[in-house]
Parts: sequence; structure tokens; C-alpha cells
Amino acid sequence: MRRTNKDRSESMRQALIDAGRALFIEKGYADTSTPEIVNRAGVTRGALYHHFEDKKALFRAVVEREAGEVAADIEAAAPAGDYPRQAILEGTKAYFDTMARPGRTRLLLLDGPAVLGTDITRAIDTETSEMTLKHGLQALLSGSDNEDNAEMLAVLLSAAFDRAALAIEMGAERQRCEDAIAALIEGLTD
Repeated sequence: MRRTNKDRSESMRQALIDAGRALFIEKGYADTSTPEIVNRAGVTRGALYHHFEDKKALFRAVVEREAGEVAADIEAAAPAGDYPRQAILEGTKAYFDTMARPGRTRLLLLDGPAVLGTDITRAIDTETSEMTLKHGLQALLSGSDNEDNAEMLAVLLSAAFDRAALAIEMGAERQRCEDAIAALIEGLTD
């Protein structure tokens, strides 16, 4: 079966994102050059600029893909159902599992905000894993005194999840972080 131009184009785009991800983790954004990216991807410099305006646009695509994978992993581990509390706790474990992927914490929580700015990284988070958390909190808090606070609580808990992921990356005990997040969630329904 012959590949279409669209298939080849998408394959090239994914090769650039994969190469960019590897180099951004290995060397950091600032120390990664576009010639290194195209060399690693096995494409021409023209192909890079056909798919991405510049290195920053490629970096954004890497961050968006990572954030999407985090959200997908959480949703797969914590499907919506009759037990929102359990789904959020399962989602907590899934978040820490998926953030353990080498380089992910650096890309999403350190370099992402530094390179793209907090407004863009915040928007990406709002559309991905924070959205999943917000839906879980809305289900958990339905009918409670905190029901109207679900959206803001999602913002605050999302920040707590990120700080915990950074702490784990720096050597904190994961179970203690999970227990602390669970205590925060339990406090919302007391």
C-alpha cells in the first residue's frame, strides 16, 4: 500500500517532534539547535520550517503532545463512573506514573513555562489534565458545600499535583506525595 503525501507529511512531523523531544530533554531548549533536530529526525531544514514556524513552535508541539499523553493516561486509569472519589485517587496515581516518564517533568513543569511563558503552558494544562481533574471534582463535589468551587479547586489542586511531581523528581517519597494529595481531596468533602 502506497503512502499518501498526507501520511508522509504527518510521519515527518512526528519524526521532528520525536527528535525535538529527545534533544530538548538531553540538552535543554536553549542548547538544542535546529540543525541537530533535523539531523536526528532525518529530514531537511526546509521540512522543519514547513511544519513549524521556528524551534519554539516545535517545542510547543512537543509540550502539547506530552500534556495530551498525560491527560490520556489519567483518563484511562480513572474512568468516570459512580465513584468520583476513587476515580480521582486512581487519577492521582496515574498522574505520578505518567510524570515519571524520563524528561516529562522537565518539559512540562520547568522548560515549558520558561520557554513558552506561563499563559501558554497554563492554557495547555487547562485543556488537558486540569480539564480531567475539573470534571472529576465536579462529580465529587456535586451537592456539597464546595460544588461552586470545583473549577477553582481544580486550578489549585493542579498546582499541588505539579509541585508534588517536581518534589518526586527531586527525590521526595512518592507515597507521601500521594497521601498528601489524598488528604487534600478528602478535606474537600468533609
